[in-house]
Amino acid sequence: MNMRLPVNAIGTTAGNELQRLRKLTPMGWFTEILKYGLLILLTVTYILPFFWMFTSALKNDAQVYVAPPIWIPNPAFWENFVNAWNSQPFNQYVFNTVVYYAIPATIGTVLSSAIVAYGFSRINWAGRDTLFYLCLATMMVPFQVQMVPLFMIFKKIGWIDSFLPLVVPAFFGNPFYIFLLRQFFMSLPGELSDAARIDGASEMDILFRIVLPLSRPALMVVALFAFIGAWNDYLGPLIYVHNNSKLVLALGVENMRRSMMFNSTISNAYPYLMAVSTIVVLPILIMFFFGQKTFIEGIAMTGIKE
Repeated sequence: MNMRLPVNAIGTTAGNELQRLRKLTPMGWFTEILKYGLLILLTVTYILPFFWMFTSALKNDAQVYVAPPIWIPNPAFWENFVNAWNSQPFNQYVFNTVVYYAIPATIGTVLSSAIVAYGFSRINWAGRDTLFYLCLATMMVPFQVQMVPLFMIFKKIGWIDSFLPLVVPAFFGNPFYIFLLRQFFMSLPGELSDAARIDGASEMDILFRIVLPLSRPALMVVALFAFIGAWNDYLGPLIYVHNNSKLVLALGVENMRRSMMFNSTISNAYPYLMAVSTIVVLPILIMFFFGQKTFIEGIAMTGIKE
């Protein structure tokens, strides 16, 4: 019985779509063709830079600097990926990025934003909405305005040349993620929290035992955004991390670009740069590919209830 329902649902949907297409007028067919043609064009436009980056990583200098450009390299130099990765200590850069920055910052962002969002959505207290709007207003303050004061503060307490200025602020919440989680928490039935309170559960028990398990899609969205932000972050590490042994991937790629692109004696500089860029982008694409269902569900379900 359970196996028939999805098949019947798919068959019904396909049948309805077929009936809709049969009823289309010539102008309707033209609109459909135009719509899907535009979608295909946008898809190709989005994929083209990634395709060029990947194919350029398989070329040598002779194939890169030619006109018209060579789209499919022949021969393909697959060893460029290994040689480019070994040209700099990228294994250390990955370790620094993931262990010292991305994972702690992601955990801190998810945990702190969830706690604050719970207070703004599931607990009634005086001035709650006013403080929430004030929290959202901080999103309008650009990072460029905060750079110098924050640097002076972190320098005063001796945190420069460490990952503390990048990780510790993540444990104090992020306005955008607080907003996302608040909207999702407000869509959950309030009767669940009321029943738990009657049974003697504290607010933290309700948060960690009821609300968070039901909010997995939204939490995954926040975690993915936070991880990608730390993985791609360039300006933060550039300001606070100065030791070469503590560089993250973004700074490592930039160092490679400067050392290769401005040194005419190094061969295959551009293919090597494209090879490293492809490797750096690949984990994020894989994460989204396998988590896209949860990711899209979390985005779609935030903001259902005001």
